[in-house]
Amino acid sequence: MTDLATRVRALMPSILADLEDHVRIPSVYAQPEHRPDVDRSAQFTADRLREAGFADVEVVEAGGAPAVIAHHPGPEGAPTVLLYAHHDVQPTGDPALWTSPPFEPTRRGDRLFGRGAADDKAGLAAHLAAFRAHDGRPPVGVTVFVEGEEESGSPSLVPFLERYRDRLAADAIVIADSANWDVGVPALTVSLRGLADCVVTVRTLDHAVHSGLWGGVVPDALTTLCRLIATLHHDDGSVAVEGLHRGTAADLTYPDDRLRAESSILPGVEQVGTGSVVERLWAQPAISVIGIDATPVADASNTLAPSARAMISLRVAPGGDADQHLAALAKHLQDHAPFGAHVEVAPGETGQPYAIDASGPAYDAARAAFREAWDGVEPVDMGMGGSIPFIAEFAHAFPEAAILVTGVEDPDTRAHGIDEALHLGEFERVCIAEALLLEKLGTR
Repeated sequence: MTDLATRVRALMPSILADLEDHVRIPSVYAQPEHRPDVDRSAQFTADRLREAGFADVEVVEAGGAPAVIAHHPGPEGAPTVLLYAHHDVQPTGDPALWTSPPFEPTRRGDRLFGRGAADDKAGLAAHLAAFRAHDGRPPVGVTVFVEGEEESGSPSLVPFLERYRDRLAADAIVIADSANWDVGVPALTVSLRGLADCVVTVRTLDHAVHSGLWGGVVPDALTTLCRLIATLHHDDGSVAVEGLHRGTAADLTYPDDRLRAESSILPGVEQVGTGSVVERLWAQPAISVIGIDATPVADASNTLAPSARAMISLRVAPGGDADQHLAALAKHLQDHAPFGAHVEVAPGETGQPYAIDASGPAYDAARAAFREAWDGVEPVDMGMGGSIPFIAEFAHAFPEAAILVTGVEDPDTRAHGIDEALHLGEFERVCIAEALLLEKLGTR
């Protein structure tokens, strides 16, 4: 193993100590009461970058959450590498459901538990480890960009890129916000689904009426909404909306026992859709109902609900257009209104999918770094069923840059969920790989 790997291992105690301190800051930008914590998290990030040896560090914003930009110039003629992460985190849900408090980092076995321990404060920690492993003098120029509103959809990213474009320009962009194929198997993420959502409202009555007097003749809105939602899928669970793009995925096997363990699907519950697992996860559209507004059970009475609404989430396969797909979903909902019900569709946010041509010197360097860090294990080119819409924005802003999507997560990280955790052994390999990547990019 190289000297860089030895240096990274020596740095790990201090890197993990900083990560744990960062996890203790509840930087949930989506919750207004935590906006001061987001500010504090940005300052913490800036301080760690200065301590690592970046002389040019600034907390900046473009109408949204504070972000941090740091730059270290490279040798004459060397390429510049932009290292991306985000310091904001998802809400925790009910803290009582966590095995340990979400903002108190806790080590159990080979994992560090806590909100943001992986997604994505570990991404920043990996960047710091890689830079420090080179004693602050890597063979490339390094710019670090740490965003503060990724978990809220990066609403101010476009004006941010416009305002700070010159400071963020790079030959290669490393986005440390994805996952590896498995514990012990590294991966480059080469495709991501896009995202669109809408709220559909169904109305059948001017006001609530007695279910005994009118039931059986007058349709209630909640039953009608359920029937409308049911039209979104065929009987096998595949998406029934016309006009949605479907692509192809890598020839990778995702065994049923692994899927069940990692997804937490209950015994006896069947998979939905057709095609291989990775095709359904990475290259096909998916539609889910993620929320319903109706009369709560505790408040129910024998009346027919006059209205009900649901939020529908659509994942868009790479190669599709999120705005066009949202329009197709809205048309389907309006065209399939049961019983002549009044249906209104309010469009929400969209984020474009992205597919990466992962060929060329930068990708060769990344794969070589992965093989070395994982002791000869061949890296996998994988897709991601989730969405990182800002990658398409980066690609648009910097069309000549090679975009490398790497990650600190593994299939059991539980990002966004209860008991989010970072696998410490994999995290060390991630840090080694990024240090090696900076070295290899400097020699190509």
